[in-house]
Amino acid sequence: MIDVEKIRKDFPMITNNPELIYFDNAATSLKPQVVIDAVNDFYTHHTSNIHRGDYDIAMTNDSLYFNVRKKVAKLINCKCEEVVFTHSASESLNMIAYGLSKSFLKTGDQILTTKAEHASTIMPFLHLQRENQINVVFAELDREANLSIESFKKALNKNVKVVVLSEVSNVLGSTQPIKEIVSLAHENGALVVIDGAQSVPHMKVNVKDLDCDFLAFSSHKMCGPDGVGVLYGKYELLNSMEPMMYGGDMNIMFDIDGSYQLQEVPRKFEVGTPNIEGVIGLGAAIDYLMDIGMDEISKYEKQLREHFLDRLSRLESVIIFNPNNLNGPIAFNVKGVFSLDTAGYLADHHIAVRSGNHCARTLKYVIGTNSTVRASLYFYNTRDEIDRFVEVVKQVSIESATGLFF
Repeated sequence: MIDVEKIRKDFPMITNNPELIYFDNAATSLKPQVVIDAVNDFYTHHTSNIHRGDYDIAMTNDSLYFNVRKKVAKLINCKCEEVVFTHSASESLNMIAYGLSKSFLKTGDQILTTKAEHASTIMPFLHLQRENQINVVFAELDREANLSIESFKKALNKNVKVVVLSEVSNVLGSTQPIKEIVSLAHENGALVVIDGAQSVPHMKVNVKDLDCDFLAFSSHKMCGPDGVGVLYGKYELLNSMEPMMYGGDMNIMFDIDGSYQLQEVPRKFEVGTPNIEGVIGLGAAIDYLMDIGMDEISKYEKQLREHFLDRLSRLESVIIFNPNNLNGPIAFNVKGVFSLDTAGYLADHHIAVRSGNHCARTLKYVIGTNSTVRASLYFYNTRDEIDRFVEVVKQVSIESATGLFF
């Protein structure tokens, strides 16, 4: 059982901003003190590069960095050598697209995805369509962006070589049946790439159970520092892929005749000096989340979301675009009010939400609008915050109806 009042004391952004209601967690999460301390400790007590120094603090950082790889492996249930540190989930997905374009995909192959995907999920593969004559095709979704197995089977064909999906939508919270999709894709000879940016921070994700080929997610959405991403890939696939970038630390040797030898996976993908303090901070964030328990986090967030939907759905002036989904953000509009104006009004009342298309520019073909207000929760949010939020949204409706809003 989550003790949310105790947890909230761990977050300086909450204790230092008592009026703030932070419902923009799908964009980035707040950071607990233990993560801040881990980053600060690196800068104040053991700053160095990694994989280069023979002195004590350098070897300490080598160990700390590797231990975070082990923590990630435990979190998602994979081997340490299958964990690649990147600068973002976006970079991870670009690295996957690039690597597959060099070692796996050929002209005429198809990438199967949906119209509900985040830009970082779909754009690397749209680029392949432009540059490599690889076709991107779309499976049909329901009105809340859920992909049924029947719809997936209908879209699957012998030319589909890669399936690219978000496990949880960053706008509607639609949660796709990944395990079943992976099984069908593999029967068809296709690989499966999962964007886990909105799932890994909120629920238990087991890549061995899912059997997905690749998974990408970000530190900053799961209480860790900015500028750190994770790329999981099955070892044999990573081993066959070409790196997207070349340079320091990812090679064993190179010479003027053009010969070179790369490091083993995963280091062959980790070019240059990484965000060392960010990776160490991610390790602290993983410890923090796992101490609470991912199942407990998921359970509590579902209860919060249910309460949110119950309260918000009572307002006749509000259109909710995903009332039946169980996870993730809630997308809505106030009738007759542009989403940006609603978000601005909420901001005036110290409530942080996001408005617009949320980097999912093709979702408009699913829900019929290209701009919504998105409220996204995390385990440190409360029912009281939701109740206060709904009262402000109600005021938007009243002022809009009376002409006072504008």
